[in-house]
Amino acid sequence: METAPFQFTCSTTPLCLPPNFILPEDKRPHISQVSTLNSIPIIDLNDQIHASENGDFPSLLVEKISRACEEYGFFQIINHGVPQELCNKMMTVSTHFFELPFEQKKQFFTTDFTKQVKLFNYYLNTHGQEKVNTWSQSFSHPGHPIEDLSHLLPENPPQYREVFGEYAKEIGALMNRLLSLISQSLGLEKECLQKRLGENPSLKLQANYYPPCPEPELTLGLGSHTDVDALTILCQSEGVSGLQVIKNGKWVAVDPVPNAFVINLGDQIQVLSNGRYKSVQHRAVTNKVKRISLAMFYGPSMDAVIGPIQELVDEAHPPVYRNYRFSELREEFDRQRGTRRMVKEVFELPKK
Repeated sequence: METAPFQFTCSTTPLCLPPNFILPEDKRPHISQVSTLNSIPIIDLNDQIHASENGDFPSLLVEKISRACEEYGFFQIINHGVPQELCNKMMTVSTHFFELPFEQKKQFFTTDFTKQVKLFNYYLNTHGQEKVNTWSQSFSHPGHPIEDLSHLLPENPPQYREVFGEYAKEIGALMNRLLSLISQSLGLEKECLQKRLGENPSLKLQANYYPPCPEPELTLGLGSHTDVDALTILCQSEGVSGLQVIKNGKWVAVDPVPNAFVINLGDQIQVLSNGRYKSVQHRAVTNKVKRISLAMFYGPSMDAVIGPIQELVDEAHPPVYRNYRFSELREEFDRQRGTRRMVKEVFELPKK
């Protein structure tokens, strides 16, 4: 029988921090030591200037994306074409959903992570303590095909289904554009990554709600992880920092930029690029004010065969990973639940 989660409230006053949310000393975020001076690149998608009139050289935009993917695995985009009013509506309906009384959303709460539509809490396994909960709640559901799944989505707030339908279409189009640009940045045909990811890719939303936290130094919103899919588009609450990424072995804060999305590469692009592009560890810390983030994930078809793209393999760059079906990797992902997952590493080839 499933038990009800810890009850976050919509109060603006920080709640008390129960003992089962407090991390051991060596697992705490040490927020005061996180760098805020340098962050991930900000890329203007309107920047289409070509280095040559006949297109022999990549555009400045493609060059910037290539550099960001190699050096950071993360970047922010502006002038992305998704209406800001729609983003605001999606943030609003998601916030309203999380702040409903539990009785009105309990039908979605589950500890079964295989369910398509689910409201759930993350936890971390730690030494000497079986589980520590993270200071967040997440709501996840598919985003495609929207016509077939709308009836599975919340009826309350009443606008949720309509707003998400519009948002999913806009983000889906932006995903396709970004995958095309990333393909070109690898020196490949525009459609290469989409073809390799399969004919039935998944599009999935995960909304994350971080209530006000009385002691942000003692807990985490989300533990350190890489994204298992191919590409993530993240919308963050403006004015509240929480996302942090690893750069040169140190945590770096990714402060929200107005009207921007955060883009991060998932494990499958690292594998397809033969390790040239990086899927980077990231986490979410808490604040004394609430924060919302909306992550849309683009994943391969379950039957897609993933492995280094042949054009990116040569004598100087031998294959780093073996080929596998994405369904095989998902099984490994589920086996590692609750740990700091190291999934793609299972499919690495021995170094010669």
